[in-house]
Amino acid sequence: MQKVMEAAAECPECAATVPFESDARPGEIIECQDCSIELEIDSIEPPALTLAPEVEEDWGE
Repeated sequence: MQKVMEAAAECPECAATVPFESDARPGEIIECQDCSIELEIDSIEPPALTLAPEVEEDWGE
């Protein structure tokens, strides 16, 4: 069984180190374990995270 390596990047909200699997894809949403904010994986190499976009309600407009 092949082990998946981990990557890590800094949370843009609280500066904590946030680990994620290196086979994750840009655009995936993860959560910071320290501040519980949702983050979007921006880049794998180099590892980078951004605040996840907030989903707005669609009122059928």
